[in-house]
Amino acid sequence: MSTEDQQEPEASRLWQRGRAEALIEPAGATIVADYFDIGETRALPWKRRPRAQALLAALGDRNRDFDAVVIGEPQRAFYGNQFGDTFPLFVHYGVPLWVPEVGGAIDGNNEAHDLIMSVFGGMSKGERNRIKVRVHAAMSSQTLMEGRFLGGRPPYGYRLRDLGPHPNPGKAAAGKRLHGLETDPKTAPVVVRIFSEFLRGYGIYAIAEGLTRDGIPSPSAHDPRRNPHRDARAWAKSAVRAILDNPRYTGRQVWNRQKKHEALLDICDVSLGYTTKMRWNTQDKWIISKEIAHTPLVDDDTFARVQDQLHVRASTGTRHVEHRTRNPYLFRGRLLCGVCERRMQGQWSHGSAYYRCRFPNEYGLANRIQHPRNVYLRESWLIGPLDAWIAKLFSPHRIEETIDLMTAAASPAGHTDHTAACRAQAVIADCDAKLATHRAALEAGADPRTVTQWIGETKARRSQAQALLSAAQTQADGPASREAVAKIVRSAGDATATLQQAKPQDKAELYSQLGLQLTYASNKATVLAEITPGTGNSKSPRHIGNRGDLVRVRGGTRTPTPDKGH
Repeated sequence: MSTEDQQEPEASRLWQRGRAEALIEPAGATIVADYFDIGETRALPWKRRPRAQALLAALGDRNRDFDAVVIGEPQRAFYGNQFGDTFPLFVHYGVPLWVPEVGGAIDGNNEAHDLIMSVFGGMSKGERNRIKVRVHAAMSSQTLMEGRFLGGRPPYGYRLRDLGPHPNPGKAAAGKRLHGLETDPKTAPVVVRIFSEFLRGYGIYAIAEGLTRDGIPSPSAHDPRRNPHRDARAWAKSAVRAILDNPRYTGRQVWNRQKKHEALLDICDVSLGYTTKMRWNTQDKWIISKEIAHTPLVDDDTFARVQDQLHVRASTGTRHVEHRTRNPYLFRGRLLCGVCERRMQGQWSHGSAYYRCRFPNEYGLANRIQHPRNVYLRESWLIGPLDAWIAKLFSPHRIEETIDLMTAAASPAGHTDHTAACRAQAVIADCDAKLATHRAALEAGADPRTVTQWIGETKARRSQAQALLSAAQTQADGPASREAVAKIVRSAGDATATLQQAKPQDKAELYSQLGLQLTYASNKATVLAEITPGTGNSKSPRHIGNRGDLVRVRGGTRTPTPDKGH
């Protein structure tokens, strides 16, 4: 059952199970297990649906607890040619497949049965396509003719207003309301200011800096629920440009600026299905209402002049050069700027890896801090001292001292964090399902390099979740035992022995397992290193760890030396 089915999962499961039970009841059979996917589209092949993939795995188990499989609704199970890709596995393992459409078990040698199931697969695909076309046509008409607001967040400068019950009787009975846009007295003048300043010759960066200087909250600061992952401390150039590009400020409703694009997961194996991504449509595909639907903040002429100037400025800029290779960074996502506490970004320059923190002036204005425009740190200056410190920390003659330090740093007794435990368990279950799917894709002939990368990323995410779960579950039991700490430290110590000779990808993996976190203090030219074995990138203060300073990281050509752990 996909999330687009407009019904609750339990009701969907019960009616499908009811059809299955009615089919097998005359044969005296009973259902002993359910394999029911929730929130998965039928367009995904079985190997990419968690429960369907689990059923395929169970087919190959000689000790399975069932004799046959019954499907209550084949159109939800098979999409397109999926039956032809899946049924041979049932034949191979000798497991009968029952469906109501043939009145019992499918006969692999019966051409009529094969034709019926192929037809239902085509009908399933056709039904999905018809729904997509109908929904798209209906929403296009509602936007073009009625100027109806079709949901989502209101653009900056507007807020939602209630227009009464929903015109659809069924949705109205369920309490759904129709909404429209009205001007927001606090933010609408800001939109007018942005358009006016741009036409007076101000650049996007200058406009953003001026708004921040005047203490005007950015869209993310004004409404924290919009884009919570974005930095809300100051106006960004992207926010200003998004406002200048949005035609809804002319008072007309606009829809279909973005679309869901289905791209083949593996062009060499179409049976693996598609992956869905959001892509921007070209302007000729936008649906714009014919009449004014809400109060305009700028007129059509002003908006057109702004678009012309944006086009001229874009055409006179420098051409973007595509990067031909993906450069490796050992400390990707692990190095923080000590001034602003943001993650530093990797930058490849003259054949060497650097980490940069670029802090625009508007962020400095918003936070009243002195931050250099650019802070750089060369990766090679950091590798040697860091590896030497880690190797020293886990060396045989220091390992007992390290264990004592980490045991002493373990958290005091407390209550179990049930919320964190539930979150971690959900992540672990999701990772297990994804790992099974990735392995199935690999067995099906997908690109080994791509699938191996997926598996590595999923395993790393699972390890972090497992560590968080262990930490949450052991809080009620008091400080971690010395034996538990010793097990973690010694397992990490085995890997650090060959750290200096390891390949870059192996080093990066070990840094992940150590839970390495680095903070660069550019004013002191030092890097603070913190490790928490087995917790990945977690910053939880309840985790055990050790810390050490790396000094003189910007000492020109001099080799920095590691300070003592503390």
